[in-house]
Amino acid sequence: MLPVFARGAPSPRVLLTYLLFLFPTLSLASQPVPVLQPVLAAADKLKLDHDSLTMAAIPLNGPGEPQYLNANEAFNPGSIMKVITTFAALELLGPTYQWHTRIYTDGVIEDDTLKGSLYFVGSGDPKLTEERLWLLLRELRAMGITHIQGDLVLDGSVFNLPNGIADFDDDGGNPNAPFLVKPSGLLTNLNVVRIRSRADDRGIHSWMEPSLFGVQLDNRMVPRKYGHCPRRYQFEYTPSEGEDGLTAITVTGVLPNGCTTASYLALMDQADYTGALLVSLWQQLGGTLTGQIREGLHPRDNTTELLATTSSRDLVTMVRDINKWSNNVMVRQVYLTLGAENRQPTDADDLAAADRTIREWLARKGVDDSAMIFENGSGLSRKERITARQMASLLQHAWESRFSAELIASLPLVAMDGTMRRRLGHADMAGMGHIKTGSLKNVRSIAGFTRDENNTTWAVVAMINDNRAWGAEAVLDELIEQVHLAARQQDVRTAGQ
Repeated sequence: MLPVFARGAPSPRVLLTYLLFLFPTLSLASQPVPVLQPVLAAADKLKLDHDSLTMAAIPLNGPGEPQYLNANEAFNPGSIMKVITTFAALELLGPTYQWHTRIYTDGVIEDDTLKGSLYFVGSGDPKLTEERLWLLLRELRAMGITHIQGDLVLDGSVFNLPNGIADFDDDGGNPNAPFLVKPSGLLTNLNVVRIRSRADDRGIHSWMEPSLFGVQLDNRMVPRKYGHCPRRYQFEYTPSEGEDGLTAITVTGVLPNGCTTASYLALMDQADYTGALLVSLWQQLGGTLTGQIREGLHPRDNTTELLATTSSRDLVTMVRDINKWSNNVMVRQVYLTLGAENRQPTDADDLAAADRTIREWLARKGVDDSAMIFENGSGLSRKERITARQMASLLQHAWESRFSAELIASLPLVAMDGTMRRRLGHADMAGMGHIKTGSLKNVRSIAGFTRDENNTTWAVVAMINDNRAWGAEAVLDELIEQVHLAARQQDVRTAGQ
């Protein structure tokens, strides 16, 4: 006979406990499948060696048993490394941090003419857009300046990189891919152009956005009256510099009538791109420049006058843009900013300064960094390493941080937006987690926060380093789904105790 309760029927948990007491064999038959077992089963289906997989799942604000697999082994994390860089930036730079790009002159304004050079002093702004540059130059026009009788001097010395930055050994076959753009103090508009083409009865018309001074399109596309519209990778874009100093971008391919194509490309050095963009915008505003475009240093004395400033959005906004869409270019700017803002004389460059700064920050939190390897803070690296336990520990600290809301909100929502928008929709988990993804050849990874059915938040980390990783997202998604179901397992274990 079941016990009688004064306030109604027994709860499901009490009822299950009583049944397990009467029928102890139920405790064996009802034992849940461990969280990691279905994940490993999914890996087995793809013939993934368990040694190529590392995982950690930790309950943060409720009941649950931490789950680990190969958690002390250092793996290449891919883009989940961005979580570390952005979290460090929020705490070390502050959520309201901004980048300020300034224009100075060493000349004087007479009537509508600036007699002297214009100094464009870059700040390493991760997202200095064409629109903001246009507004910056419009301020000069609003001052009554039309003609500049001097040089445009580009100062990108905000970052100390005496030995430059190593190229990423990409395997995508496209050296002009936008994600390969290197960080620079002079970065503007992500150093990207969009080249578009359309075919109609008049022929093929191609154009470039934004328009760049000294850069021309050489359209050699072949028209075709009929045919299927080709994919964008079926076209080639080849930059070359002529004897006149102008840059020509040759466009080749076949485009049938009624078809359009568009490609985003990084074809120029950052300084060349920024100089060309500034002059092009200045001309669109009706201005002229009689001098040269060159790199140089803004004099650090009283010989120049500040004319105009453009300030970025706050760091919180930048972090959201970085993590939602895994922007490599922007996060590398942030990483170098961490170095530049914390530079010490003993640092070889700002990459070394950023590495030291982040490790000191981790040490203050008690996070072991012994297996970690930083290269650029983006995960766009064959060298970067971290263990699942270290990443999970860092997520624990992020959960407790005063800026936890800002960081968590920057991570893609499961089955809703960012790089997670098309994942786990089948599991009715839309919005149940904030998960950063990572992807390289032979690397797939996740790191972030998700909830179980009792609304306990878990930190979850998983990395796959294997030749079959490209098709293994289902394994990572299985971990998120099983953590979501962990509350059911906890209920059964509690009832059986």
